Amino acid sequence: MNKPEPEYTLQLHSRPKETVSLEIPTDTLESLKKVAASRDMSVEALLKFYIGQELRQDLAKLFSNRVLEVTKQVLSQHIQSEAEISQILAEIRSETIH
Repeated sequence: MNKPEPEYTLQLHSRPKETVSLEIPTDTLESLKKVAASRDMSVEALLKFYIGQELRQDLAKLFSNRVLEVTKQVLSQHIQSEAEISQILAEIRSETIH
């Protein structure tokens, strides 16, 4: 007997919001309108998408930098050579880029 697959639902939690007003050059706004229309989105949704995308990237970078800083602190407790620590960190950075 086959069991039916469980139903998955996306649950969005309402978060507090604040209205922000900003000036955008007219030509930029026109470009945003064109891009939004081509994606079948409102300009507001497109702006939220752009902000969210860049914000996630910046937050990931901040987190990565914090991890590297903690890694450096831990390594310096066990390794006396600053050159060796720098080499290890450079290797970690190059691995995360690829």
